[in-house]
Amino acid sequence: MLNFFPGPSKLYPDVRNYLVDAYDEGILSTPHRGEQFVQLSRAVVGSIKRRLNIPQDYHIFFTSSATECWEVLIQSLTKHKSYHIYNGSFGEKWCQYAQKLRPKSEGFQFDLNNPMPVSELDISKDTELICFTHNETSNGTQVSPACILNLHNRFRDTLIAVDATSSMAGLNLKMIKADIWFSSVQKNFGLPAGLAVMACSPRAIFRAKQIGEKNHYNSMVSMYEKMLNYQTTHTPNVVNIYLLKRVLEDRPFIKTIDLELTARAQSLYNFFGQFNDFKLLVENEEVRSKTVLALQASEKLVEDIKKRALHHNMRLGNGYGPWARTTFRIANFPAITDEEYEELKRFFLHYYA
Repeated sequence: MLNFFPGPSKLYPDVRNYLVDAYDEGILSTPHRGEQFVQLSRAVVGSIKRRLNIPQDYHIFFTSSATECWEVLIQSLTKHKSYHIYNGSFGEKWCQYAQKLRPKSEGFQFDLNNPMPVSELDISKDTELICFTHNETSNGTQVSPACILNLHNRFRDTLIAVDATSSMAGLNLKMIKADIWFSSVQKNFGLPAGLAVMACSPRAIFRAKQIGEKNHYNSMVSMYEKMLNYQTTHTPNVVNIYLLKRVLEDRPFIKTIDLELTARAQSLYNFFGQFNDFKLLVENEEVRSKTVLALQASEKLVEDIKKRALHHNMRLGNGYGPWARTTFRIANFPAITDEEYEELKRFFLHYYA
């Protein structure tokens, strides 16, 4: 089965061998307070920073998912409210969840075919955290580096948090332009679900210490204190942390991966742009995602394409949110090979033959 689903997506084939190695090395049953795990955690943190071009003074944390990061950040970095900028389902869900914890939190929705309108944002001085989704998996849009830079320059005094779930480990993100970046590993990392990586600036840690919130198991101050010794507040997903170490060691640096994915994204957009029965959901090329393509058609055609693809041992991504029935999505993640995309192209050419 060729898996083009945008998460959980295809695993790197080497994961099978890594799991055998983890068993042989005793990783599957190692104590998470023991020296073996501490050495593993230290190695992974160093590798994450080197391979993904994360500033050396940023702090790395492990959680169960990006969704958990939403909660940790709101409860640990805000007392009153956050401000959420979104154009799709995941950004909106983050906003809605924040409002359950901090009812005064605000949201600003913009159109999926427009760049993030930084100049239009009316963010009050008492806002403690600005949040947005870098790559909106639900609709195949992406916030440009220029928009992130403008946001950083305009609101320098406010912490900025970025959900990079479908872009981290695929694109070379300029992480110094925001205070918090986080991602689950079941997309560009090419790993099983159940682990997320969060990178936090010294400024974010300082703010967490100022608030001093320790009412939750995974409060950021507690996470920070444990990670000073490369440990976690909880029994972590040790096997996935081990797999993360191995994957990072065996893959190219992020600059190389970014170039490869960018070129392949353009090739895929050019290919799918030639068909008449369906169209690219995102019309504005400037805001199209490089890692998730969303294609729109009638409900009947979408269902037929997905069924025929399954018959040919290909799994396409379902639509999501408002586009659930009228779109299908295709992941452009590093673990998926060029030959697999060529087979996908042959399927569509045969479908319309």
